[in-house]
Amino acid sequence: MLWHELTIHTTEEAVEMITNFLHEAGAGGVSIEESGTVHKKRDTSLGQWFDEIVPFNNIPEGCAVIKGYFDETVSLESIVSEIAPRIEELSDFGINTGEVRYEMKTVNEEEWATAWKQYFKPIRVSERLTIKPTWETYEPESEAESIIELDPGMAFGTGTHPTTSLCLRTLESVIQGGEEVIDVGTGSGILSIGAAYLGASRILALDLDPVAVSSAKENTRLNGLEDRITIVESDLLSVLTDREHKAELGVTLPVQIVVANILAEVILLFVDDVYQALQPGGIYIASGIYKNKEEMVDQALKASGFEIADIRREDDWVAFVARKSE
Repeated sequence: MLWHELTIHTTEEAVEMITNFLHEAGAGGVSIEESGTVHKKRDTSLGQWFDEIVPFNNIPEGCAVIKGYFDETVSLESIVSEIAPRIEELSDFGINTGEVRYEMKTVNEEEWATAWKQYFKPIRVSERLTIKPTWETYEPESEAESIIELDPGMAFGTGTHPTTSLCLRTLESVIQGGEEVIDVGTGSGILSIGAAYLGASRILALDLDPVAVSSAKENTRLNGLEDRITIVESDLLSVLTDREHKAELGVTLPVQIVVANILAEVILLFVDDVYQALQPGGIYIASGIYKNKEEMVDQALKASGFEIADIRREDDWVAFVARKSE
């Protein structure tokens, strides 16, 4: 099968938004490659190793290449006409997109569906969690290390992006054992699986994208966690208001922890809903926030009644740990 490949040259800062635009435009898959320069500051606190002789790629520091794949019947020209104005508008929100360039070509399905796998290797993201793609072999270094088996497919979340690893480390510091958790915008299900390995008793994973729901279900199965993770195609508000199906959610509302690793603009839409979904004293981990949106999210959380317990950072990304008042 042939697919149209749309390549967008932009900045790392704009990756989250432009990736979202491509998915909304109907992309069957999206790949992201960021700067591979040897001069980029990298986290080695957990023993991660990076080649300091040969760069990963020739993408300039701070830049990124995003590729969206569309059915061969789709006009890429119309896709560019649809998303280009939205990308231009990002500067109005303080997001630097750099000198955006577009490239188009047609590729075989196998060429794009499997080529990215060579870059996805086992990665230690926290003291207790290591992410291992299903096609790689890896032996844990200790009994305390849990291995997340993952095949992200077309969904978000391999653990390599700062927001995902930031969320997993934050979950590790928050989960004490036995908590019920809601994962909003679960993507590949990686945060739900991580929460389960860290000791959460039950997790409700939500996503509006049916592709993500399918991926999360498969990854949950791969890790043998179907009895602890419930995956639902929904948003948080629908779950809170749908009394008829609450018994099918796998958790008892309100819960102790809510985690959302999505765009800051989306986080701002349901801060009050998260407050409602949490028990008094409950924790909200909000990530996927670029540094220029930090103050905006901070104000929204406080306006809803949250107390900011901690703010975690990695590269230019931010994760809030907010606590509901007792």
